[in-house]
Amino acid sequence: MTRVLVVEDDPQLVRALVINLQARRYGVDPAPDGTTALRLAAACQPDVVLLDLGLPDMDGTDVIKALRGWTRVPILVLSARGASDEKVAALDAGADDYITKPFSMDELLARLRAAVRRTEDVPLAPETVLVTTDDFSVDLRAKKAARAGHDVRLTPTEWHLLEILVTNPGRLITQKQLLQEVWGVSQSNKTNSLRVHMAQLRRKLESDPAHPRYLITEPGMGYRFEG
Repeated sequence: MTRVLVVEDDPQLVRALVINLQARRYGVDPAPDGTTALRLAAACQPDVVLLDLGLPDMDGTDVIKALRGWTRVPILVLSARGASDEKVAALDAGADDYITKPFSMDELLARLRAAVRRTEDVPLAPETVLVTTDDFSVDLRAKKAARAGHDVRLTPTEWHLLEILVTNPGRLITQKQLLQEVWGVSQSNKTNSLRVHMAQLRRKLESDPAHPRYLITEPGMGYRFEG
């Protein structure tokens, strides 16, 4: 049984989540605050965490950071904070997804299922994995990309960006994370370079770069590979 840790201090929302999750055969452990959440996470080892940011005893971002100190469990943020900087802060802290309140239960369940699927997938190993789409393929062992059977020449920076994205399928990677991984910096003066390199990748790999199917932009936040 998949266990879900629900970290939320709104009793009505907790009740709705428990009813919907249990009806779909999820095990549910509710926590009304961050302290309880961290204790339950260590004791119960959940498969997924649903986390509100506005907790009574600490900010949800601090809960994310504490969890990321010892576990890679998927964390889906459920928050009324809709500002881009709030979303980016949670994602940079280690959250896997961000859902703004109010949300539909169908959307939440779909994202929850996606998070569970990602944890069940065999971890990507660069020495063995070939990532394929309808438009292109990426050989992580040989560090090559191909489209329509022909090799695509990528610069080292383009390759590094592509490698990060395809080895984290479905996960939103923030601009700050990409800048730190590829350039070693997080200064805003590199965001233009990031946009340019992503546009080049789309021109080389996507069949319709103006309407990308695989290398997706999440405005104000970052990028996601949909394989």
